[in-house]
Amino acid sequence: MINADDFLSPARAAGYDFFAGVPCSFLTEIINRVISDTSLDYVGAASEGEAVAIASGAWLAGRKTVVMCQNSGLGNTVNPLTSLNHPFRIPTMMIVTWRGQPGITDEPQHELMGPITPELLDTMRIPHAVFPQSEDEITEALANAEKVMEGTHLPFAFIMPKGSVAPEKLDEAARDLPPRGALTDYSRGGERPTRYQSLETHLSRVPERAAVIASTGKSGRELFTLDDRDQHLYQVGSMGCASGMALGVALNTDRKVIALDGDGAVLMKMGALTTVGAYQPKNLIHVVLDNGVHDSTGGQSTVSASVEFAEIAISSGYLTAAKCDSLDGLEKAYAAALSSDGPHLIHTRIQPGSLKELGRPTVKPPEVARRFKAFLEG
Repeated sequence: MINADDFLSPARAAGYDFFAGVPCSFLTEIINRVISDTSLDYVGAASEGEAVAIASGAWLAGRKTVVMCQNSGLGNTVNPLTSLNHPFRIPTMMIVTWRGQPGITDEPQHELMGPITPELLDTMRIPHAVFPQSEDEITEALANAEKVMEGTHLPFAFIMPKGSVAPEKLDEAARDLPPRGALTDYSRGGERPTRYQSLETHLSRVPERAAVIASTGKSGRELFTLDDRDQHLYQVGSMGCASGMALGVALNTDRKVIALDGDGAVLMKMGALTTVGAYQPKNLIHVVLDNGVHDSTGGQSTVSASVEFAEIAISSGYLTAAKCDSLDGLEKAYAAALSSDGPHLIHTRIQPGSLKELGRPTVKPPEVARRFKAFLEG
């Protein structure tokens, strides 16, 4: 058994100072210490997959990151680890607990995940090791993880058995409720704009210094077709993770950060709205391009027709939210969001469909990530 600082102090010295995750009883001690240490940043995510996306955004903004979760929650991370971290070559250190470890009695829900945890990491091609159990193991364990990540540009996981870290008290201030945000409705009815037209409006309004993260699917593809810029990151997978990645960027830069999202993607990880609202990034603008369908897969309907994203955002802690269904309304919503502190959400209802014979970004994901990272550094 080690003390939390036995691990965290050398990890901090190696640059790992941004943590995101979802608690587990095995992680209690190390999470408590991370939260209590003002030299470290911790974002408590609504889901483990969202935590991976947040950490990915923080890495793009220059931070070295750690994602912490229970091995049951490892299932929630499979999509972003394999379709975000892997194609974009984004590393993060992971601490995954070993509930249901073979030979140790645990709850029935861990009966399967316990034995297969190492195999699941192997299947995702994520190198891993048992979390250090004594102080004299830590330096070598961290050095090995660092060496592997430097070579692969991919995550490395420590699997944490029960009782690895000594008890640690939690020193955490109560979270104040954010002020009730303001909702503006620019809707006027009539024919809705296309996504392409809406993205043209976006490009006419976006500041040169702003960072833009486009959700997977047609949003990123049409944005690339309109104008490929270093300030753009086109997600090619990890559906639902655009707002989480944007949050990770926004918490680590003073630039405006704009997440271009789709209704299906937002619905997939709706809990991310609550995390954005809780952490209150003043520079984040979250745009939901809502055409009511899964456009990339043949136009099947989503349930967004009955969902008021702007009202949900306000209830989740966004400072402002706007509804619109025209290019004029979108212009007004952008102008208001760009001129004031956020977080802001813009829900714009658009037509289904996209450009015929729409291509895909020709810049490979690792290059997109690194030029975006260089853009943020610049």
